[in-house]
Amino acid sequence: MRGCCCGYRTGFGRSPQTLKQYVQYGCGLSAPPGWLNFDVSPSLVFQRFPLVGRWFCGFGPAFPKEVRFGDIVGGLPLEPGSCDGIYCSHVLEHLSFDDALLAIEHTFSYLRCGGRFRMVLPDLEHLARVYLESEEISGANNFMQNSGLGQQKRARSLPDFFREWLGNSRHRWMWDYKSLGEVLSQAGFSEIRRAESGDSKDERFRDVEEGSRWKDCLGIECMRLA
Repeated sequence: MRGCCCGYRTGFGRSPQTLKQYVQYGCGLSAPPGWLNFDVSPSLVFQRFPLVGRWFCGFGPAFPKEVRFGDIVGGLPLEPGSCDGIYCSHVLEHLSFDDALLAIEHTFSYLRCGGRFRMVLPDLEHLARVYLESEEISGANNFMQNSGLGQQKRARSLPDFFREWLGNSRHRWMWDYKSLGEVLSQAGFSEIRRAESGDSKDERFRDVEEGSRWKDCLGIECMRLA
């Protein structure tokens, strides 16, 4: 039985009872106020270098200054039991299976008792159903493109290589509700349910959720209760 995390203190020296802390990882360019926003993109690091930052900005839009570098797989600079809510949007599918397990394990450890974890990602079941029901000649190609599992062309030039490396757009493992729900349960999460954008009882998640990123995707909310 896991012990209750409510006795831990946050990384800012205040107890969870006096300061609510919300975290988004894999945030990209989304950095809502009142949230701690982390991203692991190499371009975030390079863009912060004084001399080469402008050059690297040419490979994509600049990250907001509020975004911090942080890797959920290796661990974020957060105290255990310090967070009231954690959110990730289209992140887990970019991780290998083992790395996704680590990310979920770390997410659980950062939440206080009663904290919520919400996520949205491509729904493998939906994509497979659309493919199987399609009678179009392009059905297989559409599935490979929409799932992010295919690679239409290989990077041949140095700029294309950097864009592919810095963008991290390839999907490494796909999930459906059953498989991800089981992993969340094994990590210790409770009250696991399908979720829609904006349907959480905790209204703070509305600050960070974009409805367009939930369309035809898999949304899940779960809680740490022990």
